[in-house]
Amino acid sequence: MPDAILAAEGKLSLTFSMILSRIPSLNWLRVFETAARTESFARAAEQLNMSAPAVSQQIRALEQYLGRPLFTRGAQSVRLTEAGRAFLPTVTNALISLETTTASLFGRSDATPLTIRVSLMLAVSWLGPRLPAFQALHPEVQPTLLTGNALEDFQRRPSDLMVTFGTGPGPGQVGDALFGERLYPIAPQAIADRIETLADLASHRLIEVSTHRSNWLRLLPDAGALGARPEFVFTDNTLAALALCAAGGGIALARAPASDGLMDLHSLVPCLPDCIVKGDQGYHLVFPAHRSLTKAESAFRDWLLAEAAQE
Repeated sequence: MPDAILAAEGKLSLTFSMILSRIPSLNWLRVFETAARTESFARAAEQLNMSAPAVSQQIRALEQYLGRPLFTRGAQSVRLTEAGRAFLPTVTNALISLETTTASLFGRSDATPLTIRVSLMLAVSWLGPRLPAFQALHPEVQPTLLTGNALEDFQRRPSDLMVTFGTGPGPGQVGDALFGERLYPIAPQAIADRIETLADLASHRLIEVSTHRSNWLRLLPDAGALGARPEFVFTDNTLAALALCAAGGGIALARAPASDGLMDLHSLVPCLPDCIVKGDQGYHLVFPAHRSLTKAESAFRDWLLAEAAQE
């Protein structure tokens, strides 16, 4: 797209963003977004439980307020004008922000809020995919999943419950051990098929997560035994390590079972199925020692322990 058009759309978006806060009817925006998405006033009317003339009337009122047309009308459909295309992302983002903020602040009036803070990797790869099962069992609880990647995230940002990675609960905390981790080399299938011995690893970059105590040295205590000095690539989290591995950037370490979901997502497989070592840290559900768990917290704790017991 030419720079001039991009600049024009940027100016339109900025202008509309400023106007957005002064538009007298939020429903105008909702109708506009639905009509733009469906490219039809009639289909928008069906989705909004309105009549087609009412949709057209609200769109026209919005256009009159903004001072320019948002749609080009056709016999059976409508198309966004240049101004409409520039305006749509601002409206969509505003409506999404309003909905998510409302849900976050108020949620269901009869649901008990529960915040759980976990590492980003565990949230994406293990807990996140399982959380809908908890919600189905306990619709009376409204969980919010928060993430962190550094110790400070867990120390400075309180939550009802936390799943930490390390050696166990800290001062003033109690908790339950969930599971540890099993380390083994992984790669895309085409690369894994060419690795038959530990020595074969030396011909590939080894992706190291610098924030983990259990690393490649745990698997290869004597790197000199490989016959060649391996080349290392460093990152500070497992999500990045596995994404890099999937792109052919090197061999990564699985951290099962927490990394199982990411392995499946990236189609990564073990390089040496019999080469597995245990890490020296694990995941723990922790909570303050000075108070009893609420009913919602107890329900989550019982469910989480049952899920972890299957690993």
